[in-house]
This record gives sequence, C-alpha cells and structure tokens, in this order.
Amino acid sequence: MELGKAIELRDNDYDHLLKAYEERTGLCWTELVDINFPCPRSISVVIPARNVSYSIGLVLDSLMRSKTTAKLEVIVVDDGSTDATPHIARMHSLSPRVVVLPSQKGRSIARNVGTAIAKGETILYLDADIIVPDHVIHEYALRAADGLITFGFRQGIQLGDPDHPAPGQALVAKPDIEADHRVCWYPNDGQVLYSNPSLKKPGPLRLLDDTYDLRGLGWGANYHGLTLPHMLAGFMMSMPRTAVINVGGFDTEFIGWGMEDTHLGAKLIAAGLKVVPLRSTAGFHIDPHDIDEQWKIKLADFPSNKELYYQRLTEPAPSNLKNYFMSEAGKMLKLSKVY
Repeated sequence: MELGKAIELRDNDYDHLLKAYEERTGLCWTELVDINFPCPRSISVVIPARNVSYSIGLVLDSLMRSKTTAKLEVIVVDDGSTDATPHIARMHSLSPRVVVLPSQKGRSIARNVGTAIAKGETILYLDADIIVPDHVIHEYALRAADGLITFGFRQGIQLGDPDHPAPGQALVAKPDIEADHRVCWYPNDGQVLYSNPSLKKPGPLRLLDDTYDLRGLGWGANYHGLTLPHMLAGFMMSMPRTAVINVGGFDTEFIGWGMEDTHLGAKLIAAGLKVVPLRSTAGFHIDPHDIDEQWKIKLADFPSNKELYYQRLTEPAPSNLKNYFMSEAGKMLKLSKVY
C-alpha cells in the first residue's frame, strides 16, 4: 500500500495509551512528573552535530543537569565538522559517546548511525543547539511506550542578546511554549510554518488547541495544509528505537534541511504509532549570530526535499527493514571514529 494511503487509514486517537500510562504510574498524563519517580525504561539521546561549537557545550551542560531515574546515555554524532565541535563533545564532563563521521554525510545518516549504536529502548532526537530544562528527559522517558511518538517545543534565543537569557541563565530558565509556531502562529506572507507552504489566514493560529492536541489530525486530515507528519520536527522528538529501525530510519536521500523528519513521522504513523505533544517539554533554541543567512541556506534545500517527500508518499509504506538499516549504518560506522 502507498505510504500516503496508509496514513489516511490511521487515526490519532491515543487516549488508550494515556490511560495505560496513568494506570501504570498512578499519575495524570498532564501532570509534571516528580523527578524521583522510578522509570524502568532506558533512553538514548541522539544528537547530530555539525559546526556547532557555539552551542554543543551548553547543550551537553543541560543534559548533565538532567534529573531522571531512567537509564540515560547521550550520543553525539559529528557530521564532518570543520570547527571544534567533536573536540568539545569528547572533552565534556558528561562523557557522551561520540561518533565522528569521515566527512559531511547529512543529518539523516548522522541520526541513523546514532540510532544503530544506541542501547536505549527509547530514542530522543535532540538538535545540537537545543538547551533542555532538567526535567525534560524524565518526562520523555517515563511516558515512553512502544506505540507512541512524543515531541516537545522550543523558544529561540541568541547568545549575547539582552532580551533573552544568558547561556548560564538558559540552563535554569523556563522556555515559553507559546513561542513555538505549533502552539501560536501569526502567519505572514512569505513565511513557512515548519514544512508547510505560506499561510495567509489572519492569526493567531493555535494548532494544538484547534486539533485537540493533534487528535483531530488523524485519518489524513490537515490543519491549513499541515498534516500529522508535519508535526514531527527533529529538534526534539521521542520514539521507540525498534520502530525507527523497522521502517528504515531517516531517508538519506533528503539532503540538507527539511522534510526528513516529516518523512520519518509519516512512516511511523503508517505503521500505527500515535503522535502526542508533550506540553511540559520545551527547550531554548540557540540561534546563531548569522541566523538570517543560515535560513537562506536551509530554505535553498527545501523545494527539492518537499518534492521528494510527496514522491515518497506515492511509494509503498516501508516495513521490516531492520537488516537493511543495520547493514547501512554498520558500513558508515566502519568508516567513522567512535569514542
């Protein structure tokens, strides 16, 4: 069956998974979890990184401050950096596992390699410029379930900007979830909302509220052109490792920025996983000083990636790709340095 058709046959009614969590823990899904509450699952944080010497140390600092009873490992996969990124990661007192790819291969390959060597039942994909508060890892780890995808939110900050927290303050400050476009969005001509075309409806748009926390995006429905797979932004999203591997991980034909995370979401939704926003998890996105130039570079890749995504929707929904995934990741690992 075509991937797009398979998505249209899936609802996003996840209440049974929330009920199972509440019965298992005795906690309410919407409550912030006590950081001392026992968590039996293991979680691996996989961070693709390229030329982020300005942020990777702060990200690892935030992870070192994390408070969780889950078994946690952190994996940084350096994607051919030409700055001090791999050195900073290797020397950090958190002692993450560090994989240095032989050259720039793209974030899809970097994430796949990290997933292949991960030992956790749950994978949290985190970008190398996202500072997370100390409760976030515990929130993901305790709520994880085999049929569940969860994701968080972000607020952009720039180092040295007096209107935003300083690096040290960002480790303890609370990000504003309303700053994330999926929570509150004022569309303007020429702007894109994640992987969506320009929106011209007067704002604000409140996607989560209007879709009952994405339950209304099942059966292939859309919200002003945004579909359920569009909700999966790779900067902070959590899912079962076995499910990722079974659908072949991230498609390595997506080059540069955009749609590779949407496509993975589409494959997992077609496989029956539900998508749940975790409003309790938000981080600070450290914007580079040349953010406008970086966006120009990113958006240059978007049209071709968007075309590839819609092509993939017409192809068979993938499954049973574990052997292929591990073989391809293994080939790259042989060419890489693992610390």
